[in-house]
Amino acid sequence: MEGAEEMDIEGQSQALPISNNSKRFGIRNSIQTNFADDYVFQIVPKNDWTSMAVSLSTNAIKLYSLATAQYIGECNGHSSTINQISFPDPSSPHVLHSCSSDGTLRAWDTRSFQQVFSVNAGPSQEIFSFSFGGASHNLLAAGCNSQILFWDWRTKRQVACLEESHTEDVTQVHFIPGYDDRLISASVDGLMCLFDTGGDINDDDQMVSILNVGTSIGKVGFLGEKNQKLWCLTHIETISVWDWKEERTEVRFEDARSLASKSWMADNVDYFVDCHYSVEEDRFWVIGGTNGGSLGYFPVTYKETRAIGPPEAVLCGGHEGIIRSVLSGVPGQTMDNHGIFGWTGGEDGRLCCWLSDGSATSQSWISTLALKSDKTRRKGRHSPY
Repeated sequence: MEGAEEMDIEGQSQALPISNNSKRFGIRNSIQTNFADDYVFQIVPKNDWTSMAVSLSTNAIKLYSLATAQYIGECNGHSSTINQISFPDPSSPHVLHSCSSDGTLRAWDTRSFQQVFSVNAGPSQEIFSFSFGGASHNLLAAGCNSQILFWDWRTKRQVACLEESHTEDVTQVHFIPGYDDRLISASVDGLMCLFDTGGDINDDDQMVSILNVGTSIGKVGFLGEKNQKLWCLTHIETISVWDWKEERTEVRFEDARSLASKSWMADNVDYFVDCHYSVEEDRFWVIGGTNGGSLGYFPVTYKETRAIGPPEAVLCGGHEGIIRSVLSGVPGQTMDNHGIFGWTGGEDGRLCCWLSDGSATSQSWISTLALKSDKTRRKGRHSPY
C-alpha cells in the first residue's frame, strides 16, 4: 500500500529547550514510502514546485504532490544506488534526470514515468554526480569513479574524459551558475578542481586551478555575489568557504560539529545533512542532524565575523533516525502559499512535511499510518556518497 494519500493526523506536543530565537516547526504530514527495508536518499522539487521527486534505496524514484503529499507515480529502471536526481532544465519542466552506481545517467518523462534518454559510462563505472552546462549549453558532465566524463547530450556522444585530475571517486560536478563554461569538481581525494570547458576538453589545457581541502569532500555549492564563493562540506563534518576566482580560503571550520552542538541547548549535532544559501538575504546556514531524527538550521558567518550560531529553525518530532535529505525554504519563511516550510527524508523511510506551529512550545504531529510500520530500523549510516 502506498502511504501517500491524505492521512489522519495524530496530535502530540512536547516542549523543546531550544533558543528563544529559534523558529519551531511541527509535522503536518508523514509518509511511509514503503513498508520494506528502504529509506530516502534525496528530495528535489519540480521547477514549478507543484511536485517533488524522491529517490529511494530500492533504486526507484517516486513522485508526490508537494502541497498535498498525494502519490503521483514512480520511475523504475536503475539496478543500483541512485546517487543524484534533478530537474535541470526549466524549459522541459517535466523531465527528471538521475544517475546511479549502475553506470547510467537517465532522463524520465514524469507525465508517463517512462525513460526518454540514457547514456552509459561503461563497465564497472559508477556515476556519483552530474551537471548540464557549457558555453553552448550542450554539455553533460558526470563524476564517474575517479574520472570526469563529458557528453554532448544532444547527440549522446562522449566528447571528453578527464582522468588525471582526481585519484579517487568524484563525488560532485557543478557547472557554475552564471559561468556556463566553468566546471567545479570535488572528490574523495580532498581536491576541488576548476575547469574551463570551452574548446577541446583535456587534462593538460583546461585545468584552471586546484583547491586543496585536505579531506574527503561530500558536497559543494555556491554562494555570495555572482556565485563567486564556494562552500564545501566534507565527510568528516568540516565546513569551508572559498573564493574560487581568487583561489583562496575565506574560512575553515574544522570543529564545525562541535561549534554547532555548543550552540544547541536541545541536543548534540551528530552529522551535517547539507548547506543552504539565501540569495535574497545573502545568508548561509549549515543543516545539522541528530541520530534521533531532529534537525537544526545553524547560521554561518564567514566575512568580518566568523562563527556558527544557534539554530534559527528546529525540526523535531517527525523522524526516528538519520535524515538524508532536506527540501526547504529560508528559516522564518515558507516555500509556497500552503504554509509549508519544507520536506525531509531519512533512513527511517519517512517523508516528513513541516509547518510552523507559531506556539511557544513545539508541536509535532505524526501520521497514524506511519506509526504502523513494523520494519526494523537501520542503525548505521549509509555510504556518504
